[in-house]
Amino acid sequence: MATAAVLISFILIMTSVTGTSAAALLPPPPNTSLITTFLSTLGFHDAAPAAINLPGATPITIFAPTDSSILTCPSCSLPLLLQEHSLPGLYPLHFLGKLAFGTKIESLAANRCLTVTSGGGAAIPKIFINGVEITKPDLFNNGLLIIHGLQGFLSHLSPFSCTVERMTTLSFPQQPPPTTAFFIMRLMLKDAMTRLRISGYSIVALALRAKYSELSDLKSMTLFAIDDETTFGGRGGGGHAYMAELGYHIVPNRLLPAAELLRFPIGTTLTTMERDRKLVVTSAGGGGPLAPMRINYVKVQRLDMVYNNRIVVHGLSLPFH
Repeated sequence: MATAAVLISFILIMTSVTGTSAAALLPPPPNTSLITTFLSTLGFHDAAPAAINLPGATPITIFAPTDSSILTCPSCSLPLLLQEHSLPGLYPLHFLGKLAFGTKIESLAANRCLTVTSGGGAAIPKIFINGVEITKPDLFNNGLLIIHGLQGFLSHLSPFSCTVERMTTLSFPQQPPPTTAFFIMRLMLKDAMTRLRISGYSIVALALRAKYSELSDLKSMTLFAIDDETTFGGRGGGGHAYMAELGYHIVPNRLLPAAELLRFPIGTTLTTMERDRKLVVTSAGGGGPLAPMRINYVKVQRLDMVYNNRIVVHGLSLPFH
């Protein structure tokens, strides 16, 4: 009964959004107590207590070992084992299946990497994490936390796990896989697009999709967005002008959350992806609703409406001129 009550409460939290603001539609960030509860509820009773060492403020993916798998490594430290089998960022099964054979991704344990391989010859290939099969994929996914179930023989990761293993004859692709930062940016872009779609900014989400490969190369970015109503309403040039000049609304390689943006004095300039065109703070922030911040004389009306560890999105009343 307790398990059922916990599951019901999760469903209510995730679905009781009718009549709330768009910001309330965003899923709450994971925290260690919730992660522990999720793992326990999903049947990972031995691994659940070890989640206390996992970070609770960033998106993560956990490859949770079953209780029987943990028995295969009686000398393993469970807290360390769970850190080694957890990744920063979101890695659903369909994304893992697209990675090159032997791709290495740095785990939450320092200098320890998980190796992703696939095989089986089936229409939907099996995915293995360090040789252990994901037998229960995508058990939980709320947009900030993904849990997969692992079944197999476990061990701690090698100190050489982030390089080609020196003690085996396994061959790996000669070309190294993209960096972890590249993967994280791609995941944060997908996260931002999902949040924009459910917040009334679906056209902006489509625009990001169109520039996905270009934006993936950035380390971080700040985006100024207009909502669908403004896009279709045609105010101030509307969506056609915005879509054509999306790069003019992006500050590349700078994460400018509201706390930092509002401190800029009048006259502060911001470099955009169109390098010959800059943004200028024309009204400083901190004045409240009656005296909002303006950039290029356009009101910034929604601050931090999307915010993850690579991307922040602020809402505009009109496109920039």
